[in-house]
Amino acid sequence: MTVVEAEETFVEAAQPVGTVVSVVPELVAAPEQPRRIGGVSRSAVLSLAGAAASALCVTVLLFGELAPFSGTLGFAVTAYLVFLAVYAVLTGFEEDGQAVRDRVMTVVLWTAASLLFSALALVVGFTAWRGKDALPHANFFTQDMQAAGPLDPLTNGGIAHAMVGTLIMIGIALTITVPLGLACAVYLNQLPGRFSRFVRTIVEAMTALPSIVAGLMVYAVWILGLGMQKSGLAAGFAISVMMLPIVIRASDVVLRLVPGTLTEAAEALGAPRWRTVWHVVLPTARSGLATAVILGTARGIGETSPVLLTAGFTAALNADPTAGPMVSLPLAVFNFVKSPQPEMIARGFGAAAVLMTMVLVLFVVARVIGGRGPGHQTRRQARGTARASRRDVARFDELHTPASAAGLSLFDTSAPEPAAVADGGDATQRPPVPDYESSTGDECGIDGPAEGRAPTPRPAPTHAPAPGETD
Repeated sequence: MTVVEAEETFVEAAQPVGTVVSVVPELVAAPEQPRRIGGVSRSAVLSLAGAAASALCVTVLLFGELAPFSGTLGFAVTAYLVFLAVYAVLTGFEEDGQAVRDRVMTVVLWTAASLLFSALALVVGFTAWRGKDALPHANFFTQDMQAAGPLDPLTNGGIAHAMVGTLIMIGIALTITVPLGLACAVYLNQLPGRFSRFVRTIVEAMTALPSIVAGLMVYAVWILGLGMQKSGLAAGFAISVMMLPIVIRASDVVLRLVPGTLTEAAEALGAPRWRTVWHVVLPTARSGLATAVILGTARGIGETSPVLLTAGFTAALNADPTAGPMVSLPLAVFNFVKSPQPEMIARGFGAAAVLMTMVLVLFVVARVIGGRGPGHQTRRQARGTARASRRDVARFDELHTPASAAGLSLFDTSAPEPAAVADGGDATQRPPVPDYESSTGDECGIDGPAEGRAPTPRPAPTHAPAPGETD
């Protein structure tokens, strides 16, 4: 009998006769029901539709009969709040509290995203619709406004001078911003210290610098101080001041994402700091750095006030950034829309549509490039890396062939030739092994072998004895 059976027998014997023993049933846990967190169920769709209909009816009743409310904005806000409340109640009939909060927060986030997308689509659509009269004409992209007046039809004149001026100014700004911005970001990332913290603070403060202040600074230094004329070069300087903090901050964030194990491995192999940055850090963060440059370009391409102060305005095409005024697309839009003539207003909205298209394309490219993390390569880059690896393998195979391996040895591992070989003897001949057992004390350099111990041979002197030194 086991111990458990003995205890049960003892308990049964201890119970008096006629006693009713209540048996507590074993509690069985209900099977877990996983909560669905993805997709849209039929009940969720019905809850959304019912909440929307209820919110509309309640809001109409409040604004029309029960309360003296009015206004479109108030109606929309009230209807949305009622919708959230009704949707939470309907969801609570089937879900627990955590699920209700998740569903309500999902609706709020979708609403915010829809509002932002609607605002962007409204701005782009309205601009394109107002400029639809000017955009279909080919001369709008190939001619300037030198021979066109405010009353001329849309078949005469265009924005070629503004497009060329924008590209030249952005090119000058990129020439200044890219090396300075990347160098400053590398300094902030690789050389932390008190001065780098000070530089980072200045960069963060310059991010919120008003564009008119940057234009005034370049105007005071370049035009008033040095006596230079207004030109595209001065505008490029002003735009670079606005682009520089954006590029530095974005590049600094990207460089922080580079795994530290890569730099540690490069330094463990003996690479200096500059070689580690050039061959490891920068190639790893290449996509993120390109995104930072594109974001800075999108910021600088839409600046108006710095260009107005430093480049002036002209209706003719000027491709020389050092001679004479130059105009950009934002400044051309400002000059067109302030005219009361419908043709000029159409040209202004057409130029704005072109400008927005350029900015949107830059942001899309930044999104595509920035979607890859540090070290991730495109298919083209992966194929190039594979080709380079195959070339390296072939080169290593050629260097490590038996014919050329002797010249690659860092240390001289060849043994010296024996004396017999030097004298013309047999190279396989070995030196004679001394016979320790039959050697006498005279041969060993001592009085005699100790009892029970083989004598130790005396090594030959490796140098001549000095005067007064005994052998």
